[in-house]
Amino acid sequence: MGVAEPVVERETEEHVDVDHHKQQDEIKQTHKDLEKGEMGHDHQQQHVSRMQRLSATNPLRLVMDSATRVPPTPTFNRGPTTASHHPPPPQPPPPATTHPSPPPPTANPRAIPTPIPIPIPTPLNTTPTPQFQPSMTTLNSRRYTNKISLFLFTLHFLVAVCLVFFLVFKGVQGLVQGGSARRKERRVIQYFLPQVEAASLLSITLAFSWQKAVRVWPHFMVQFILWSSFLMTLSAGILLICIQRPSTDGVGVVFILFAIGNGLYACWVTQRTKFCSRVFLKALEPVSKFHDINRPTYWMLGIGFVWMSIWILAVIGALNFYFPPLVIILLVLSLLWTAEVMRNVANLTISRVIALFYLRGMQSNTQFCFQRALSKNLGSACLGSLFVPTIEALRIVARGLNLLEGEDEFMFSCAHCCLKVMETIFRYGNGWAYVQIAAYGKGFVKASQDTWELFEKREMELIVDSDITTAICFLTGVCSGSICVIMVAAWTAAVHVTYTATISLLAFIVGYLMTRIAMALPHACVSCYYVCYAENPDNRLFDDTIPKRLDLIKSNRDVVVPTPRVPPRFRR
Repeated sequence: MGVAEPVVERETEEHVDVDHHKQQDEIKQTHKDLEKGEMGHDHQQQHVSRMQRLSATNPLRLVMDSATRVPPTPTFNRGPTTASHHPPPPQPPPPATTHPSPPPPTANPRAIPTPIPIPIPTPLNTTPTPQFQPSMTTLNSRRYTNKISLFLFTLHFLVAVCLVFFLVFKGVQGLVQGGSARRKERRVIQYFLPQVEAASLLSITLAFSWQKAVRVWPHFMVQFILWSSFLMTLSAGILLICIQRPSTDGVGVVFILFAIGNGLYACWVTQRTKFCSRVFLKALEPVSKFHDINRPTYWMLGIGFVWMSIWILAVIGALNFYFPPLVIILLVLSLLWTAEVMRNVANLTISRVIALFYLRGMQSNTQFCFQRALSKNLGSACLGSLFVPTIEALRIVARGLNLLEGEDEFMFSCAHCCLKVMETIFRYGNGWAYVQIAAYGKGFVKASQDTWELFEKREMELIVDSDITTAICFLTGVCSGSICVIMVAAWTAAVHVTYTATISLLAFIVGYLMTRIAMALPHACVSCYYVCYAENPDNRLFDDTIPKRLDLIKSNRDVVVPTPRVPPRFRR
């Protein structure tokens, strides 16, 4: 490098350097930007000015250029780059290779800029659209329904238990004491207790028999129950009158009057028995899928039998207490409410099992449904046990007054007043409410309203009003009670005729209540069939039984006598 160069070559080289001075400066500056990522340092500019004075063929210039040269970065849509110095002498082209081109270097972040997502601004005054979530009624509600009714029934039951055991104690005390009280107690136990206990055993046997027969032969049993209840009630009334005592004559007249009404009702609903049989047959189909669905009914019948046996002992003890007739009436009312609650507990259990099968296709646990009916839904069962029998009684009265309506102004006013009351009661309380109480955990009044709205939505009011399955279950209990009366009245008249009327009434009550508890299974199945169809008529588990009935009613090809309603001109 210390050797002096020729003058001609220096001049030529300086001339070339002058021509490419600006271009060399720009390229050098660009290389430094790409290599270090920064610009504008003064000491680097001084080195660049010195390097630019050297010729392109100077060894130091070549060494420095090779040390600072950066591999070219592939760019897209650009023209050919300008060379920073004279091109080297031509060389033979290298042999063609098939190696893929190497990927671009990643050490240089500014070579290929990475796209940055730009957020889209949202207007300040707009609110996000809420996502629609359909509200579904829960099938596992954990709240207790009708707590006031539950409290009242619990309080009543505690008082009733205390009174029953106190009266049993009084009866035992009468046996221990001497004198006339002891002789009276022994006579009552000898001629009173065996007949009533026999009536209890007969009633529980009849209860199982009626339920089994309805499940196996629904077509035959509907007609059989209608006319057998008429015959048994009439026979019981005639038997009591034949005993020829004032007390038995009074009870016998009541039975005969009921038998006459029963016979008229059987003639009135003859055209509806075929549809009732089809409903029974279709509604009882899911029962075979649940092997333990009858277990709650068995429990209720067993508890009812034990409680009635103790209750009979309390009635015997009430004969040695103050105001025996009043005490016995209170015991009868307590027994009626308690037995109705037992029946509705079985009704709620079966209704939940069958309703979940219809609505969700679920195989529910019967024991869990039974525990739920005894805890969370017990308040609704207590309220319905008071409300529904009153509704059914008013329904019968309303139909009777509607038949008596004529030119009498007083009867005309009474009939429509009763009908107006019936219209209100049917909306706020009906026996179909137990399905929604069991399935959704609703209160009794709310479930009654929702159920009746479903019937109105599907135009099923006429079918529900003309349904006779509830009447069939009721007449089954009447028939069992009448059979118990016939057995007990004949027995008692032979051993101690003075107790005939009292024992006959107690036997009828026991026989009726035990059979009604057993008939909770078919009654609950029919209720679920109607209510679940009204909620989802497109369910594949339902056939065309109800649609065909609706078509017949709408086309006036079927005679239906619905529950009388208030005429439009009397509505305010």
